[in-house]
Amino acid sequence: MRAILLALLTAPMLAGCFSAVKTVVTAPVKAVGQVADWTTTSQDESDRNRGRAMREREERLGKLSRQRDKAAEKCRSGNEQQCERAEVLDHEIEATMAAPI
Repeated sequence: MRAILLALLTAPMLAGCFSAVKTVVTAPVKAVGQVADWTTTSQDESDRNRGRAMREREERLGKLSRQRDKAAEKCRSGNEQQCERAEVLDHEIEATMAAPI
């Protein structure tokens, strides 16, 4: 009878111990899961990064194209240096378009 009474009285005090043990036991599993999240890229993140890279490429091509057009306009006005610059910019545009995203 004493053993049952003692077990009933100590049960509430042990509840905290069980909670602490559960936390300690599950911590490594949670840590491994977090590391896996940090080291892998989800499809959503991959799509977002690809979209960002495509936008940056489009911006770069637009800037190069505008610079080439200005140089070509000055070339038509007789400026030989700008003719060379337009040709260099044209090659840079081609290289940017050929590069993988």
